Amino acid sequence: MKELIYHRLLLPAISRHADRACATNAVSGVSTTYAQHFERVTRLIGGLQSLGVGRSDRFAVMTLNSLEYLELYHASFLGGGVINPLNLRFAPKELAYVLRDSGTKVCFVDGFFAAMIDSVKEESGIEHVVLVGQGDVAHTVTYDDLLASATPVVPDEGEETDPVVLMYTGGTTGMPKGVLLDQRAETLNLYHVLMTLQFGRDTVNLLQTPMFHAASMFGVLGGPAMGAHTVIQPMFDPVGVMNTVEAYQPTMTVMVPTMIGLTMAHPEFRPSGLASFTDLVYGASPMPQALLEKVLGLYPEMNIWQGYGMTESSSVITLLGPDEHRRGGPYLRSAGMPMPGVVLSVQDDAGTLLPVGETGEVCVRSGNYMIEYWNKPEATTEVFRDDWYHTGDAGYLDADGYLYLVDRVKDMIVTGGENVYSSEVENALASHPAVQQVAVIGIPSEKWGEAVHAIVVLKPNATATADELIEHARQSIAGYKVPKGIDFRADPLPLSGAMKVLKKDLRAPFWAGHERKVN
Repeated sequence: MKELIYHRLLLPAISRHADRACATNAVSGVSTTYAQHFERVTRLIGGLQSLGVGRSDRFAVMTLNSLEYLELYHASFLGGGVINPLNLRFAPKELAYVLRDSGTKVCFVDGFFAAMIDSVKEESGIEHVVLVGQGDVAHTVTYDDLLASATPVVPDEGEETDPVVLMYTGGTTGMPKGVLLDQRAETLNLYHVLMTLQFGRDTVNLLQTPMFHAASMFGVLGGPAMGAHTVIQPMFDPVGVMNTVEAYQPTMTVMVPTMIGLTMAHPEFRPSGLASFTDLVYGASPMPQALLEKVLGLYPEMNIWQGYGMTESSSVITLLGPDEHRRGGPYLRSAGMPMPGVVLSVQDDAGTLLPVGETGEVCVRSGNYMIEYWNKPEATTEVFRDDWYHTGDAGYLDADGYLYLVDRVKDMIVTGGENVYSSEVENALASHPAVQQVAVIGIPSEKWGEAVHAIVVLKPNATATADELIEHARQSIAGYKVPKGIDFRADPLPLSGAMKVLKKDLRAPFWAGHERKVN
């Protein structure tokens, strides 16, 4: 008998909490009850069907965080389609590729991003643009009109194996990869987290990470499933978040360390701006040790959690809990223990399991992994080898089963909570006619955790400035992937015996005196 489908969680919550607040926009103050939310979601499903979107069809979303975004997610999870949440930082070339690759025909967009979608509409094959909110921008129909004209539809439960999310993540070959996730993976991941975190009808969850990001999935699914009140911050800014915390007194949130750092470093920071949380979960990028100690010292009663995961795992693999954070010492360098049902191993290049304390590639077995990389069977086969998912992260396990991450096997850089593959940035810079060699590495950054940094060797007699190369890269990759700085070298880049650039040697001067922790 099937169970791992979101119907089994959301529909009972709507029945039990019909008149209670489901979600509130922190800026506008607009709020919906559980009954109102369900009415709008079912009308949205009917509206999607009128646009030709069925259970297995993809529809895209490119908006700021909103009540409508939550409705779009829940429409997908109730069988209304497969949601394709678009990274708001995509460059036009990336955006057109994702829309075309996914086969998306319907895109929901707000006034902030309508011009971007319109600029790639013809190239990407978009047929219908649904405008969320107001704006004098190109669109086919408004969101409100779509709902008003639709007949409410509640699809049957479907199957655990039905796809519900197609989320594109950083790729190593110049374009993002589509991660296809089903009901089973997403719901099982939700169960894993609910077995660890306390979450219920008295919880007020502040959803402030971007809703296109895997870090938001627990907030999107968990709060509504448990009868909690979800307060949605449309866009992160330190003062806005502090105002929301003081106004709504949320008890739980997820923040990327960069968000915590920007808030606590802001000239208007006051302790009350984060004080209402009983539980604060961070992850998705390195947390500087000094910042972590500052948080622990300022909020001694707050439960601090660290989550490690990835888009492909829907998204949590390990958690480091409050007890370990307060205990301090080596635990603060750990990514925590595997979630219930998750099995970890550390393997060498040949797939041999390594003993405690020895560094290798972190591999995972669990039921909350993706179906596949969309349209990329070879890439899918590569990561699922010998019944293990190969994360591409290097780390080790201690005798108690705690995971410690020490590097990225494939030189991935985590900057401000976003994954950046160095080869993608290198390809963008190498396409400049003056560049002969280029290596991209992550270097310490108080603001971003890691900053994207390039080391370039120019061709003989060629000239180029750092600003020129940065602007050149910006034409083909998203802004967060563009190098924050560039060093020029006269000598060739150091190479190994296999003719590979020795990035460890390039990183060493920058990381001297720093501990490189990857979450």
